[in-house]
Amino acid sequence: MAYIHGTATRITVCIENSQHPLIIDSGAHYSIVARVYLNYHLLNWENRLLPTKGKNCKKASGKMKSIGKIIKEIIIPHKKGDIRLKPEFCVLEYAHIQGFLLGTEYQRMYGIDIYNSQNRHIAIGTKTDKKCLLDIYQISTHDPLEELLIEYREGQFSTTLTSKQKPGLLKILRKNRPAFSIGEEPLGKIRGHDIKSYLNEESPIYPC
Repeated sequence: MAYIHGTATRITVCIENSQHPLIIDSGAHYSIVARVYLNYHLLNWENRLLPTKGKNCKKASGKMKSIGKIIKEIIIPHKKGDIRLKPEFCVLEYAHIQGFLLGTEYQRMYGIDIYNSQNRHIAIGTKTDKKCLLDIYQISTHDPLEELLIEYREGQFSTTLTSKQKPGLLKILRKNRPAFSIGEEPLGKIRGHDIKSYLNEESPIYPC
């Protein structure tokens, strides 16, 4: 399901014959994608990594490390004909973006406008009289695997896992989540892990 929150609009697009979230963010200049997301969803992406020049991605807490860029063809499905974009995405080393983020540099290039009206849609096209209207609810789908990835976005999974093995592993982790340590429960929630502290009030063996 698609949604609009703040300055960002999230839709589902097709990249390399598979569906991916695309976040159209009017508050970001550069288009970016997280390295961990590529590791999970695109095979051999590092072989197509290109160097970046003069692009410094920043967030409120400081700079974000860019390891290069990739060029991807994005297909936005539409009943009157698919819309194809080909932007460059900066690959960030430490980021938790669940999908591809399209910045304002390409929004201006392709004439993308976000309408936060009651119908909630986006328009694509450089010519005002020929803009293509897209209802974001019609072109977006709900991905259950994405919810699992959000829960374990900081986890390091083996790159040898197939697309069929990964959902199974994530479901097992979710089912047995109480067994794992988290910030609120550093020792996990399994019974028997509780620690009891006792104050020794007995006299020492040897007199002082």
